[in-house]
Amino acid sequence: MTHIDVELPEKIFSVLHCSPRELGKEMQLAAAVQWYQQGRISQEWAAKISGMDRTDFLLALARMGKDSFQVDFDDLDRELARDR
Repeated sequence: MTHIDVELPEKIFSVLHCSPRELGKEMQLAAAVQWYQQGRISQEWAAKISGMDRTDFLLALARMGKDSFQVDFDDLDRELARDR
């Protein structure tokens, strides 16, 4: 697995009340959610990036109040118009 170094202020761990490892996991999940919400990656990839299985990733989305499924309303409108 690839590792990325990120420089953060030393006090961030006391501000967020977490360990470096916990913050790393939190950042992985935040990135996976962001990229999934943008439609850049699938649920499967988002789960892998966040270090979770797909079910746990979907549960994490729900806890965060995020949509589990991405809907492109323009595509949906076109599809519905085709069925008329």
